[in-house]
Amino acid sequence: MSIQPYLILASASPRRQELIQYLGMPFEVNPSRYVEPELSVERVHIPTLVIQLAERKALEVASRIADGLVIGADTLVTHDYEWGAPIGKPTSRLDAFEMLKRLSGSVHRVYTGVSIIPVIAGEIYKSVSNFACTRVRFRDMTDSMINSYIDTGEYIDKAGAYGAQGYAAPYIESIEGDFFNVVGLPLCTLSRLIDTVKHELME
Repeated sequence: MSIQPYLILASASPRRQELIQYLGMPFEVNPSRYVEPELSVERVHIPTLVIQLAERKALEVASRIADGLVIGADTLVTHDYEWGAPIGKPTSRLDAFEMLKRLSGSVHRVYTGVSIIPVIAGEIYKSVSNFACTRVRFRDMTDSMINSYIDTGEYIDKAGAYGAQGYAAPYIESIEGDFFNVVGLPLCTLSRLIDTVKHELME
């Protein structure tokens, strides 16, 4: 594999597809067919969970290609630090309302796991993975504000039921950490992982 490897994004997310372009590297999109399990309401170790899900998404695509660096990513939201009850994507308008009601007037954390699996001539190599965590504070939102936001439809298919780069921006008081992580793909973390993979492949 060359020093400038070919990236394969194992995600159908338009946001991730837009962000990965900023790396300035050739890539293609090959959405993973991995079916995510239902999230448990029990406390789990969030960093471990997002990395596991990212690896499984990447592995599914890696098993179907001949060459490339397959990138899997998974984002979850939680009110807690590392150990907590994960908040995934809303399944309905009511679910989105309840999620945003919980986030209103409080601090939550956004975790994204990123995993890269190199594939060379059909051989799958060991994954290289990490995660990013960003702290987000929401202003107090009335029921009317929440419903108005939900009316935009932006909540669909987004962890925590909001998009920081869109209509939810006026409700975000502060962000501590990687903003792109909140959007769905921590570019600094991903860039470092790519450097690690390139170094390992050259050894």
